[in-house]
Amino acid sequence: MTRNHLVPNDIEAAISLLAHQYADRLKKAMGQRLEEMKTDDRSHFLIYQVLGISDREGRLVDEYQNKGRFIYKYAGSFLEEAAKLCFLEKYPKSGSVRIPNTQGRRPKTFEIDCLLGSKAIEIKWRDATTDGDHITKEHTRIQAIVDAKYTPIRVMFYYPNRAQAIKIQKTLETLYKGVSGEYYYSDTAWRYVKQKTGVDLLGILKKLAQENVSKR
Repeated sequence: MTRNHLVPNDIEAAISLLAHQYADRLKKAMGQRLEEMKTDDRSHFLIYQVLGISDREGRLVDEYQNKGRFIYKYAGSFLEEAAKLCFLEKYPKSGSVRIPNTQGRRPKTFEIDCLLGSKAIEIKWRDATTDGDHITKEHTRIQAIVDAKYTPIRVMFYYPNRAQAIKIQKTLETLYKGVSGEYYYSDTAWRYVKQKTGVDLLGILKKLAQENVSKR
């Protein structure tokens, strides 16, 4: 049975399996990095010490900084893939497609996460960027989608906390709505997935999280 032809009761099992796969890969990646760090040059600890940070604290800072990068990367990839599974379960032909960049030379193409009829759905777990260039890049991508005769839709599950990042998201929301697109975030993003696919993704994830808590 392929993931594109899951019966309704199997979508939860598919997401659970996906979670286990990502958890194993995350654990392996972090373990490898911590092993590599044992031979790292720690001469920069001198600056930590100047700022009142002990060697022990310095090691923990470096370790958790590296762990944080892996966790953020794997968490985002997992959630985005899990959301795609929900759409594929309901709409087997709603896979990813690439469209040409009609607004510039780089990149040559843009990827649409889920193409549902004329709806070009971009799935983001969160977007905390504070880079102003991000707006220009997104504007180019949105216009390329419009040129391809699709309606751009952004589904972002977690909204940023910092003022500058929030400002950028509000600008992006305006860009989407300016071309008759749609922009969903936080509660509205979870509801959009549930309404469109019939899958309570948030409910499934809460159940998996609780199962992990009970195992500790």
